[in-house]
Amino acid sequence: MTSVVLLSGGMDSTLTAAIARAESDEVAAIHFNYRHRTERRELAAFHAVCDALHIRKRLVVDAEVLRNIGGSSLTDDSIPVSHADLSATNIPSSYVPFRNGTFLSIATGWAEVLGAGRIYIGAVEEDSSGYPDCRKIFFEEFEKAMNLGTKPETFIRIMTPVIALKKSEIVRKSLELHVPLELTWSCYQSENEACGECDSCALRLRGFELAGAIDPLPYKKRPKYA
Repeated sequence: MTSVVLLSGGMDSTLTAAIARAESDEVAAIHFNYRHRTERRELAAFHAVCDALHIRKRLVVDAEVLRNIGGSSLTDDSIPVSHADLSATNIPSSYVPFRNGTFLSIATGWAEVLGAGRIYIGAVEEDSSGYPDCRKIFFEEFEKAMNLGTKPETFIRIMTPVIALKKSEIVRKSLELHVPLELTWSCYQSENEACGECDSCALRLRGFELAGAIDPLPYKKRPKYA
């Protein structure tokens, strides 16, 4: 079984890649550059994680169209990255419109060429920023559409192994499986030291705190979120 894994270089996708590695004969990793604020740092994390997990087949996709579309603080410098509010119920400014749908569409084409039967994606619904394209129902329906749009002999499953996990559970499972979290990157707006104040940093820091572990990444600030 060959699998394609969407690997941003973040904590969730890295654990997902490790799971895919354990469940597959061969893993191919796909990464997207879309001119977001931390593009270079995430790309470095992608290659470092692939090296650590012995994933040789890699595809880096230029998805600048997402920056051209705009509408997100990750791709539009005129929109500030909002400070973390883990009690908020609204969709934050960091939401990139239909990003996972765009990524999955491209990954589906590559999976079909490779003859892969699975696409792994590290989306989290239970303990995340509330992005609409990170919901289990979205992936269930997208899987139907992608199999309708590929060759009759093609059948690909979308695997979301961490979708129901809390961040603390992701940290614990990563530590149990010796996943190289020190190679990952999660911050939305800084490439040298993580800011500690964006949604992604806050969710990550809270996850480590609740797991009783110390995040190995450097931070400008380390607020307590637990």
